[in-house]
Amino acid sequence: MIIGSIFKIAFDALRANKLRSGLTLLGVMIGVTSVMTIISALEGMAQSVEDDLSALGPATFVVQRIGIVTSDEMYLKKRKRKPISDKAVEQIEERCTYCEKISPRAFNRASVKYRDKALRRVLIGGATSNYIDIVDLEVAQGRFHSYEDDIYKKNVAFVGDQIREEFFEGVDPIGKEIKVGSQKYTIIGVCKKMGSTFGESRDNFVVVPLSAYKKQFGTPRRGLSLVIKANSVEQLEDAMDQTRMILRAQRHVPFNEEDDFDMMTADSILEVLNNLTKYIRFGLVGISSISLVVGGIVVMNIMMVSVTERTREIGIRKSLGAKQKHILVQFIFESLMLTFTGGVVGIVLGYIIAQSLISMIGMQISPSALAIFSGLSISSGTGLIFGIYPAMKAARLDPIKALSYE
Repeated sequence: MIIGSIFKIAFDALRANKLRSGLTLLGVMIGVTSVMTIISALEGMAQSVEDDLSALGPATFVVQRIGIVTSDEMYLKKRKRKPISDKAVEQIEERCTYCEKISPRAFNRASVKYRDKALRRVLIGGATSNYIDIVDLEVAQGRFHSYEDDIYKKNVAFVGDQIREEFFEGVDPIGKEIKVGSQKYTIIGVCKKMGSTFGESRDNFVVVPLSAYKKQFGTPRRGLSLVIKANSVEQLEDAMDQTRMILRAQRHVPFNEEDDFDMMTADSILEVLNNLTKYIRFGLVGISSISLVVGGIVVMNIMMVSVTERTREIGIRKSLGAKQKHILVQFIFESLMLTFTGGVVGIVLGYIIAQSLISMIGMQISPSALAIFSGLSISSGTGLIFGIYPAMKAARLDPIKALSYE
């Protein structure tokens, strides 16, 4: 009964001062919205990158001449490395007992044409037939190229969904001929749509047999990139260690020097990206939190004004038997009602704004428990922290002095 009565009094007090309550609510809303926008956007981008990397699978790793580069100095050092050759691939296939499948691959950029239509700078990949068994590419139509296609250097192509949309909207693309650079290829399969990351389409690609790729573009000047699948997740580390020893021996790396190649898993790539962006994330959340502090100060000022204006009311309530804790709870309730309501609205607005920003770079986000919990905790915490001093001041008023207040 007492809690219900306190809640009703608090609600009536806020409703009686609509403009003041509205301005306070607006201050909290702006603060929570800014924080929620940043948190949701950062979470959305991180999740999108994680989804992209998950295509490698938990038992898969990549070996290449130059992996992640975090500085110009590192890049200049790594570019002196020797390319990874076909001989290295053969030795890993023969000697790596923990490796289930190995697919060498190479990439280039070229224009792709069909009749009078053309796309520039399409990613052209050359890979062996088992590439699709290692990397999570889903076939929407047709098939991926076979072992025989690779052996006989057939000009067949597995294309991304953007190629289908641009050239064959409403038409079956299987069996159609496209021109990659100066060479004709027959489409044998279409990949399921994957969307985009940071505004870069993941569907604008053509994959051809590695042998056909070499026939057209020659031996990759920067060497091959290897995608390797271990026998199991448990044997991933063993497969990486064994591959490392084979490559070091094949490339004649002295025992006292570091590797002249990079080995990466999805987790290691994600860890490096998180470390690189950690301080940026903290900075963005910190800057956006300033508006929330300002909103909290507004809450405190408004509640202080409210206590001053309602001094006689507090004196009357105390003279009728209200205790200090009742007055304290009432004013904290008022503060929490304002900030919690502002928090809920701020969460919704923050998510909508974040979704709009993320969709501009071709990503999608969904409401996360962390973002919602953070928003409600921040808004409620603001009401509690900045509302407790005015509430304590109201609770400690002397009823005789309060009744005589003009």
